[in-house]
Amino acid sequence: MNTSELETRIIERGRTFFEAMNGEAPSVFDKGWWTGKVMDWSMRDEDFKVKLFRFVDALPALTTNESLNRHIREYFAADSGELPPVLRAGLKSASVVGRLRGNFVVKGISKNIERLARQFIVGEDAKEAVKTLQRLRKDGFAFTIDILGEATVGETEAEARLQEHLDLLAALEVARRKFKPLGGSNGEFDWGGEPIINLSVKASAFCSQSFPRDFEGSVRGIYNRLAPVYRRIIEIGGAMCIDMESLDQRDITIEVFKRLRSHDEFRHYPHLGIVLQSYLRDVDDDVAGLVDWLRSEGLPSTIRLVKGAYWDHEVVRARQQGLAVPVYTVKAETDAAYERNARRILENADICRLACASHNVRTIAAVMEMARELGVPEERYEFQALYGMAEPVRKGLLSVAGRVRLYCPYGELVPGMAYLVRRLLENTSNESFLRRSFADETETDSLLENPEETARRERAARPVRPDSGPGVAPFVNEPAADFTQAAVRHAFPKAIARIRREFGATHPLFIGGENVVTGDVLDSYNPADVSEIVGSVCQAGPAEIDAAIAAAEEALPAWRATPVAERTKCLFEAARIARSRIFDLAVLQVLEVGKQWDQAHADVAEAIDFFEYYGREMLRLGADRRMGRVPGEVNRYRYRPRGVAAVIAPWNFPLAISAGMCSAALVTGNCVLYKPSGLSSVTGRVLADLFVEAGIPAGVFNFVPGRSSVMGDHLVGHPSVNLIAFTGSERVGLHIMQMAAQVAPGQRHLKRVVAEMGGKNACIIDDDAELDEAVRHVLYSAFGYQGQKCSACSRVIVHEAIYDRFVPRLVDAARSMRIGPAEDPACVMGPLVDRVAQQSVLEFIDVARAEGSVLLSRMPDGGPGGVDASQGCYVPLTIVEGITPEHRIAQEEAFGPVLAVMKAKDFDQAIEWANSTRFALTGAVFSRSPAHLEQAARDFAVGNLYLNRNCTGALVERQPFGGFAMSGIGSKAGGPDYLLQFMEPYVVTENTMRRGFAPIGSDDDWV
Repeated sequence: MNTSELETRIIERGRTFFEAMNGEAPSVFDKGWWTGKVMDWSMRDEDFKVKLFRFVDALPALTTNESLNRHIREYFAADSGELPPVLRAGLKSASVVGRLRGNFVVKGISKNIERLARQFIVGEDAKEAVKTLQRLRKDGFAFTIDILGEATVGETEAEARLQEHLDLLAALEVARRKFKPLGGSNGEFDWGGEPIINLSVKASAFCSQSFPRDFEGSVRGIYNRLAPVYRRIIEIGGAMCIDMESLDQRDITIEVFKRLRSHDEFRHYPHLGIVLQSYLRDVDDDVAGLVDWLRSEGLPSTIRLVKGAYWDHEVVRARQQGLAVPVYTVKAETDAAYERNARRILENADICRLACASHNVRTIAAVMEMARELGVPEERYEFQALYGMAEPVRKGLLSVAGRVRLYCPYGELVPGMAYLVRRLLENTSNESFLRRSFADETETDSLLENPEETARRERAARPVRPDSGPGVAPFVNEPAADFTQAAVRHAFPKAIARIRREFGATHPLFIGGENVVTGDVLDSYNPADVSEIVGSVCQAGPAEIDAAIAAAEEALPAWRATPVAERTKCLFEAARIARSRIFDLAVLQVLEVGKQWDQAHADVAEAIDFFEYYGREMLRLGADRRMGRVPGEVNRYRYRPRGVAAVIAPWNFPLAISAGMCSAALVTGNCVLYKPSGLSSVTGRVLADLFVEAGIPAGVFNFVPGRSSVMGDHLVGHPSVNLIAFTGSERVGLHIMQMAAQVAPGQRHLKRVVAEMGGKNACIIDDDAELDEAVRHVLYSAFGYQGQKCSACSRVIVHEAIYDRFVPRLVDAARSMRIGPAEDPACVMGPLVDRVAQQSVLEFIDVARAEGSVLLSRMPDGGPGGVDASQGCYVPLTIVEGITPEHRIAQEEAFGPVLAVMKAKDFDQAIEWANSTRFALTGAVFSRSPAHLEQAARDFAVGNLYLNRNCTGALVERQPFGGFAMSGIGSKAGGPDYLLQFMEPYVVTENTMRRGFAPIGSDDDWV
């Protein structure tokens, strides 16, 4: 059959299909019901749609009438004070609504939305689910049942999910006696060969510590819990399919499938399947690779081909992280990829059984006709549809194909709401086939068009993004490390081996363009193994500081006069060099200061961002600004550098913060004395080398690490230092400001101090918070890089209404985290930076134990294959509760993995407690109440407030970083005002009058 003949048959079959469905519509679009009215309204009003879906997501957490009432008003009646008419539909008469105003309306809306959610769920318990499945099978439909809920946050939860699956299988085994086989088969199989019991599983539900960075550990963790489920499936003669989730889990899921399918214990059993998603741009490689593997292993299996349910998530994730969008952005391209890969699977029907999961009539018709053309036996493919959706499609399919399996979600309503929101998004999308077919009533010919043709037309119609033109391209953040890529995962171990070979070298100072060796040398060691010396760094004393200042003063006139464009070129070149060595630069931090892979990569990416952003900012600020427009004079607003800048950097962001402060000083025309922390001086020397390679002239940048007790005051108090940029502790910052305020003999300027000094940051958990997200984000904020960030969360303030649900999950999740060396990708937390920090935090933990009740105190696991904690600077991950604002642990910065849990009676008290410290750096609020989020934005006094996300990880330009009160002084790093601190503004006024004549510019104003 040639292509045109096949296409004709596909269209003919599609038309027949549509004729059979004529007059029917899925219940979700039936305007005779409240659900249909709401869906119709949401498709006409995008703002209402967003509010509705967000409210639906929050609904299970609203456990009181007061909370329900308040949220409905906040979401739907904030402006007018009235509910949209669609929400009143079906709520008795308007007079009744008027009389019973609050609770009646609230309960009615709540009940209708719960009814909508249950439309997509076969049951909340096994008894209810079995009853629904029995009814579906009487109607002729097979099933695959999926327990709602995806990623778990802790290993206790993961064990519970395992048991939940085993319990469900036990209930299904008993119920199977009531299930008559479909398709005239014997009592064991449907359609002559498919098991009656069919279970779908989400791999991430079985392991809380599954993430792409630790690929092998994630695969093992999931496999170890999924194997007992599959073993039970085989015992009862069932089938299992491993669902595909977001892209983060794709390769892990495929590998888990391969290991299960090929294990000696399971090779004999062919009823294991996997889902592949056609909206992924590399789906062709996925399908081809899996088919080839199955054939080479001789292992028949099922591939369920779907379009994909995480499109919005993948697009947003990619754009936020600066990665290539991994999904097709033209819907027809997804449809075309589906047909392409369905054909490939059908062509290999002897080894691959196709489960065609789609509601798209064109797709279904294409699969049926391709199978017919290829002579594929009917038992080698089936069709699948979602329970609760596309009723006309599934009924039509049943009459035509006779082999329809319904994907049946099962479980509690809370995780069911996330599933419901995805279904609502699919249904109301402008490109949804169901919407176009049954709500928009699109012409049949358009719906049945070959997706390849549709895709070509839509691509051609898309506007071409205009070129940025000559000059410097707009700023974009450096992409995050994409650990879904094997090349990225493999780059780190290679770089670790490479950098280790360079250990033990001695690193001199760099002054006036020359290396300077001193007799005082400080070793920098690996905090995971203090016997391993990363490098030995020469230390500067007062004499070396004097020499560096002299070199800077000598270089200053020429550097100050260097055109702005030339100075910015040095920064852009530094960015290019750092980008080309990003893994080596990251790994040096992994080994020198104990940063995890992702944290270290992010630090280097931030350094690159500072180079790129400050270069562009200086191009903006370097141009004269005309002030005023009166005739007869010209006023030019300009900036000049302050002079010699002392940059005193911390160890916790050893490249990023150093690069940010140094590059700001350099690009604005200042000369720099750079003093890194003694704990990260090898990384500091690498930054110095990078600047030299980028073209910074001799004397302009000077690398002067040294002991603060020996040369710190001499540097800060030197009369030739004009500016001090500091990031570090409150104690040192206050001392620097005190010294800078003293004018030394011969000093002709007031010193400018830019200081970021720390925080005592809080995350607030409201009574309606999405707890899965809140737990994960609080853990990351509190224990990411061992809590050694000025932005880290050290207080979590929890609304008492959800305290007993949130805190146990938080503790379980923290207990599940792997602790060990940062170079091990499985370890989420590692050692502190050195022995001094270790002792300080241990003392703080003693205070915490005395003031509160310890919920968790964890050191690395020892024993065979574990970590010898004595070799490193480890402290226990510690969580304590019973803390109130008067406790020291609620007020003092710990700079370690110590989290205080505080129970607040309401949101107002949570805000009050959050503001009860002398710091004002970062904070986060987890709430689904629009009013509370607005209240936090107004009243939570911090420099960086994050709503429904972690309180660390600010990005250059997107989230300029910095606080106030005792958290620091100065404008925000990575923001539009930061460079102004490194320059002095001045105005040049020219009188243009000459003997009564003045040139008139085109923009002069006349009255």
